[in-house]
Amino acid sequence: MEETTVKSITAEEFAELDHSKYTLVDLREKDEVLIKPVEGAVNIPFSGFPGGLSELPQDKTVYVFCREGSFSEEVVEILTDRGYDAVNVEGGYNAYEKLLKSSAPIEIDAKGLKCPGPVVKVADTVRTLKTGQSVHVQATEDAFVSDIAVWCDRTGNKLVSLEQKNGVIDAVIKKQEPPKTELTKRPDGKTFVVFSGDLDKTIAAFIMANGAASMGRQVTIFFTFWGLNILRSPKKVKVKKSFVESMFGFMMPRGSKKLGLSRMNMGGMGAKMIRAVMKSKNVSSLEELMQSAIDHGVRLVACQMSMEIMGIRREELIDGVELGGVATFLGSGEQSDMSLFI
Repeated sequence: MEETTVKSITAEEFAELDHSKYTLVDLREKDEVLIKPVEGAVNIPFSGFPGGLSELPQDKTVYVFCREGSFSEEVVEILTDRGYDAVNVEGGYNAYEKLLKSSAPIEIDAKGLKCPGPVVKVADTVRTLKTGQSVHVQATEDAFVSDIAVWCDRTGNKLVSLEQKNGVIDAVIKKQEPPKTELTKRPDGKTFVVFSGDLDKTIAAFIMANGAASMGRQVTIFFTFWGLNILRSPKKVKVKKSFVESMFGFMMPRGSKKLGLSRMNMGGMGAKMIRAVMKSKNVSSLEELMQSAIDHGVRLVACQMSMEIMGIRREELIDGVELGGVATFLGSGEQSDMSLFI
């Protein structure tokens, strides 16, 4: 007599099924099912088997599970012999429950955060997950509806659900490996040239840089001429300079906190007002945006030629800055699909 082949699937495969399309048979005892039920499953306790077997339809595949997977294998063999398309769930309910607990979405509270905060927070969390795990994020910034959809599309992650209700945006994102298509092989870095030393323009540059970094892109910010002042350390550093170089250094702002606005600066009052408004609106300060960029691998490159013209020494720059020239900028640009001059 030919031995019956028992078909089996893993708990992971079972979880991926649309359970409404199949017949599920739960062999656990009634008290176990009462505490931890599986929606849509027919309960036929193994202790009373084969009672209830005749009621199972034969026009659907039958997936059978018990507590640990041993009893269900025997039942699947019996069902197969009787003409059913039956499949055993390996590891039973215990394996399925463990999978559900491990795959429960991780909660992210991004309410009150402003761009690029919510997307960066999602990216930081998703980066730590295994493929298949999910996050549930809540945000209150309207732009997040568009941002998270684009972020998922460009990073290859799955946007499981997205809804906005009573001012709160709920999104569930499932981590997936990005498809290996020709699109992902194209240069997708971002390069910014910061020529201006204005506070508002610098904030815009770092918001975009952080957003691009959250999408896994290689980002380079190339600072030249007045933009070099952004990278100057707020602390005065003793370095040997000529008279003209010293005068340049005295007249230029030392560091990001001394930057003025491109419009309505009003002797520095405009910059203070903008910073106060940003704080009241829970928008990250320029200094926080800069540190976040460094933490996420954004390259900050200071144009050495401009430094020499303006009398700025390497010792005067903040930590995390590298020196480069036109070839550094062009090399980065060739690996980018977007370059902006700010």
